[in-house]
Amino acid sequence: MRNRIRLENENRAKFIVTLIFLALCMSSIVSCSTHNNSPGEIQQQQNSDDVVVRLSRYEVNPEYQAPFHKVVSDYVSYSLGQDGNIMSEAYYEDADPSIIWIIERWNDKYAIEKSSIDSLSLSLASMTKPALITPAKHIYVKDLEPLPRQEWRKPAGESDTIITIMLFVDAKKGTEKRFKEVYHEAMPQFRSEPGVINYQLSQLEEDSTRFVTYEKFRNEEAFQYHLKFPPIKPVIDYLNSSIRNPPFQSGLHRLIPFTSLSFE
Repeated sequence: MRNRIRLENENRAKFIVTLIFLALCMSSIVSCSTHNNSPGEIQQQQNSDDVVVRLSRYEVNPEYQAPFHKVVSDYVSYSLGQDGNIMSEAYYEDADPSIIWIIERWNDKYAIEKSSIDSLSLSLASMTKPALITPAKHIYVKDLEPLPRQEWRKPAGESDTIITIMLFVDAKKGTEKRFKEVYHEAMPQFRSEPGVINYQLSQLEEDSTRFVTYEKFRNEEAFQYHLKFPPIKPVIDYLNSSIRNPPFQSGLHRLIPFTSLSFE
């Protein structure tokens, strides 16, 4: 009897030691994985197909522009510090400074919903009613050939005078595939231009015939170089022949940042 009890105790002790050993091994694996990838990078890799992209447009009364800019700047700074954020930027339109855009990318729906209940998000929402000429418009898009988080966080240089171009394209029905193919061919070359910081094509979730390009250049010279860059010709040919509401320039928005675009 005593031998059986001793044997059971020994087996139990061996089982416990084995569990502890396995737990230590798993802890080591997780630790190594965490050291090789930052939390944001891990989450980005896991949820790349679930990324939420939101473009928010605000038309602000002139007397509210200064306080509205302040609230937007605070919101962008806050969101950049959140684990689930990929990028957040705020701009006004060069042609009409009363038009404000917030451009955001989040790892997933949960991350952007979590940010929306923060006090800064609520402050922004509460100001929209008195400050806006027209209701805010939120546009959700899906990135095609998406950039990783580290590319969106690429810092601007000290001497850069950032110019961001956003072009909305309404493709004729049936030509969407050709438009994506044209950009697929040109995109690697656009992204390799020396003056390009980011270049992204996205498709509107609510309408598969509508697209938007996001093109961030280091300065005006870089933008002018891009317009003369030979690989752009097939894109221009498409825009001149296959959109619903020509000329394509009517969908172009030249944006000026009023929040810092440096992430260093």
